[in-house]
Amino acid sequence: MRKMELERSQRSPLPRPRRSLTSSPAFIYILVAPLYLILFAYVIYPLYQTFVASVQIDDHVSLLNYVKFFSLEHPANLEALWTSIYISVLSVITCGIVGVSLAFLLERYEFPGRTILSVLALVPMALPPLIGVLSFTFLYGESGIIPRALKALFQLEQVPFSLKGVWGVLVVHTFTMYTYFYMTASAAIKGLDPSLEEAAANLGASRFTIWRRVILPMLTPALVASSLLVFMIAMASYTAPLVFGIDRTMTMQIYLSRTNGSLDMAATQSTILSVVSILFLLFMRWYQGARNYQNLSKGVSVHRTEVKSRFGRSAAVVLSFVAIVILMLPIAVLVLISFTVDATWTVQILPPKYTVSHYLDLFTDSKTWKPIANSLKVSALATLGIVIFGVSAAYAMVRLKFRGKTLMDTLIMLPWALPGTVVGINLIAAFSLPSVFSFQQVLIGTFWMLPLAYFVRHLPLVFRSTSATLMQIDGSIEEAARNLGASWWYSFRRVVFPLALGGILAGTLLAMVQCIGEFVASILIFTPSTIPISVAIFQRMYSFEFGTACAYGVLQIVLIIIVLFISRKFTGDKTNTAM
Repeated sequence: MRKMELERSQRSPLPRPRRSLTSSPAFIYILVAPLYLILFAYVIYPLYQTFVASVQIDDHVSLLNYVKFFSLEHPANLEALWTSIYISVLSVITCGIVGVSLAFLLERYEFPGRTILSVLALVPMALPPLIGVLSFTFLYGESGIIPRALKALFQLEQVPFSLKGVWGVLVVHTFTMYTYFYMTASAAIKGLDPSLEEAAANLGASRFTIWRRVILPMLTPALVASSLLVFMIAMASYTAPLVFGIDRTMTMQIYLSRTNGSLDMAATQSTILSVVSILFLLFMRWYQGARNYQNLSKGVSVHRTEVKSRFGRSAAVVLSFVAIVILMLPIAVLVLISFTVDATWTVQILPPKYTVSHYLDLFTDSKTWKPIANSLKVSALATLGIVIFGVSAAYAMVRLKFRGKTLMDTLIMLPWALPGTVVGINLIAAFSLPSVFSFQQVLIGTFWMLPLAYFVRHLPLVFRSTSATLMQIDGSIEEAARNLGASWWYSFRRVVFPLALGGILAGTLLAMVQCIGEFVASILIFTPSTIPISVAIFQRMYSFEFGTACAYGVLQIVLIIIVLFISRKFTGDKTNTAM
């Protein structure tokens, strides 16, 4: 009987295991194909269409616009390009000095006032650039509160100072953007190994040499990421140069060309601005590769040094108080003016009449509430798309092996290297006519343009934060779940996603903050029915409705503070590494 069973088993072969789709090598490309399609449709295709529009004049291919741009007979464009570049470079330098110095001071030294100063150091994060310009104008402009107060106090004929020109722009940029350096540098300084500095000191290196040859190279990745972000935001700056008397910047030239109907010149200016931004991105990546040092030691993080001298502690108290006042004044003046009756504040130091009607209008007047609702709706929709695509792309880049990883990473980070003005012009050039990527619809003038612009603009935030988190998760955990019979989707949903949730939330909330405050791309593509809160602030400001503009600004700040609070509540210090 046993012999017959043995012969039967030898004659009938064992059933082959069924190969699932997820075990096939082609499954990886099924996963990444939609990612490439989206990147091509909404990053590469708009960029290409902008270039086509720049060389197409009267249905003929011509480089006339580029010749005109670089012609000395039309110096406005070259002057605008140079002004934008040097303001952006100077902004990177000033923000880097302030942000890194403040991070080093707060992370390395213990002194009276350090705790509250470390909390308030992030206050400018809740102050979008447009709101920052508004508050600094009211504070330090030619008719600002402080210059007028000094003029009255010392009985001067003219105000003793006022923010204007390049220095005015740099002050606003530094105040509103230094937090990007501060956040990344703080996280990097916390992880520095003190044994490296001790070894350098034992070898006779001075404090300056240790800072230049040990600390600064270890901060290079954080400095590069922050420099890129500040450079791009400064290149896209529109309101600060306009308010402080700098008429010719690339953003202003693009806006004027677009407004005057010269779309081909606007496309030319956008293409040139794209080239400059991408060259800066490549330069910073080269610098990072040349200067990057890896921390391979096993030391513990450095402890803060307590300031014990009486003079040092007294100076720390005074300087901390001054810093706190400087940090809080812009928001305080916005709150003050949000209660001001419009058209009553003329030559007085402080507004003479106050009202709460501006805040009542925000929630009772449908016309005033509409921009708020638009911003919340558009930002939520854009953030949802950013999360779905950013997490998928990050998982593919970190966990999957396929050809074209470098290309995908470059395409995702490309919008990071493009100012918001360029992103807006690219989308206008791409979707002003029906195309397969817009489902044969014209998207210009529709609701979908704003969330699409926000999606493209802020996609790298979730992608980078999620990638950084996934790199810290041991891949063997997911492999163990798969070996125990879990499907790919089940292991991702129950194992990978919960472990990476902190990094995903950090990038998501930061993207939401940026979407709520997005102005430069919005000013080019909004319609009366889709006007966001940032554009409404701009319009109210130039209609001299300062009370309503500041009430919008305070509400925007409150929304951003809530988002940042939730971010820190759920992710802790991981928010600092999201950049």
